[in-house]
Amino acid sequence: MLDSRTAYRRRWGALAVLIICLLVIVADNTILNVALRTLSDPEAGVGASQSELAWAINSYTLVFAGLLFTFGVLGDRWGRRRLLVCGLVVFGASSAASAYSGSPEQLILARAAMGLGASMVMPQTLSIITHVFPPEQRGRAIGIWAGSVGLALAIGPTAGGLLLVNFWWGSIFLINVPFVLLGLALVFLLIPESRDPDPGRPDVLGVLLSVPGLVLLIYGIITAGERASLTDVDVYGALVAGAALIGLFLLHESRTPDPSLDVRFFREPRFSVAMAIIMVLFFSMAGIIFFLSFYWQSVRGFTPFVAGMLVLPSAVGQMIMAPLSPTLVRWAGPRRVAAAGVLVACGSFLFFSQLSQDTPVPLILVVFFLQAAAMAGVLTPATDAIMSAVPPERAGAASAVQNTVRQVATAMGVATLGAVLSTRYRAEVGPALDAFAEGEGASRVGSEELHAAGESIEGTLAVARSVGEGGRQLVAPAKEAFMSGLHLAALISLGISLLGLVVVLVWMPREAGRHQPAEGQQAVAGGDRREEETSG
Repeated sequence: MLDSRTAYRRRWGALAVLIICLLVIVADNTILNVALRTLSDPEAGVGASQSELAWAINSYTLVFAGLLFTFGVLGDRWGRRRLLVCGLVVFGASSAASAYSGSPEQLILARAAMGLGASMVMPQTLSIITHVFPPEQRGRAIGIWAGSVGLALAIGPTAGGLLLVNFWWGSIFLINVPFVLLGLALVFLLIPESRDPDPGRPDVLGVLLSVPGLVLLIYGIITAGERASLTDVDVYGALVAGAALIGLFLLHESRTPDPSLDVRFFREPRFSVAMAIIMVLFFSMAGIIFFLSFYWQSVRGFTPFVAGMLVLPSAVGQMIMAPLSPTLVRWAGPRRVAAAGVLVACGSFLFFSQLSQDTPVPLILVVFFLQAAAMAGVLTPATDAIMSAVPPERAGAASAVQNTVRQVATAMGVATLGAVLSTRYRAEVGPALDAFAEGEGASRVGSEELHAAGESIEGTLAVARSVGEGGRQLVAPAKEAFMSGLHLAALISLGISLLGLVVVLVWMPREAGRHQPAEGQQAVAGGDRREEETSG
């Protein structure tokens, strides 16, 4: 058991361990995107259908987002290091199970178990940083933590492409195991145990309302995006039931004497405005970034490995700006830094609304770099504001709420902007498909294949490839229809981001605030700093 002085001296080592944990979780989720085609192959993969591939991704997201808040609260109560260790064990074991899955169904279940492990790990990383670092160093630590997400975004697609070239598909999951073992070994050496010293009575009803509420809400959002429709009973039923349960949860939390989520936090502008900005940015960014992968591969014709390499400028931008943003906040204040970042993000959406099939790749990469740097410049001080606005003993709950908001916003962005893109795509490609059905495809393509061709650019190009030379007439209209949908989605992202800019300019505080550490922690940190200065 580490005492408080030892924990303080080893705080940067503890941060390195937390970054290892974060890298494994984030990188693995991006690795899967480059392996989807391989997994759909009956020989080289598991023969997964399009729907099964979608649920290999969604099962992880559903469990992860649904349980983030619960495990953040339990970490405050039971011990953050304990939950971190449990999460790493579950994540490592389920990664091995994913690697050796013999069917799409097994892969989906194993991915859900990975989401369970990740939901235990993620909220503990930020809450441990809040506990270990004094307020004056916390912003820098959170900046490095956020920058590691950019590193994970770079590692994921690149490593996934290299592994798929040299090994079987299961290697993209099995690679997690040695890193999990390394993280487990270092956790006990460098990370102290911490928990809320006075957690109060367990808020059982709050947890029982939050889990199904979040799961139903995320399920409804994901399914609505997949089907581009809200008319199915299971879709709108899940959305209504999820929203109702979340509403009941918030009502209960406002009245119970020992809440899991103290809704009074939202009265603090630093907390509420930062949450709003995070939601706006992740909503706007998620859909565009997701569909740009189709732009690279389906429109420009790059391989998955090359498409993964093209993510690197975004990762570099985030890695550079995230650690620097706390310094910028000290110089210019959080409002100016956040406003500048959101404004640059708006500029990137305007650029994507004019993107063409032959836009120079270097120009796109420069925009990627600036966009990611701007996002990191906003998100790092926003995250620091959230964690500084709550008492350190409630850090797990605050971390969980922040991560849950990110997950919900990401799912909403992909679903909403995906529905917009799909609707525009069907309208634009329809005449070309009708002409094809009356001519070349009349006797060679069935009605079901033609229907699938009208749903996405990949569906249209698949039909074009199956017909051969006669299908070439579909390629250009498919690419033009996709670009039209992408332009409309980018304009919607621009509008949402402009609303976020208004929120920043009107409500974000000019100066950063700090929540003071507990008296004992302050004394230990101050004493150790004096010792460091003396020894220096």
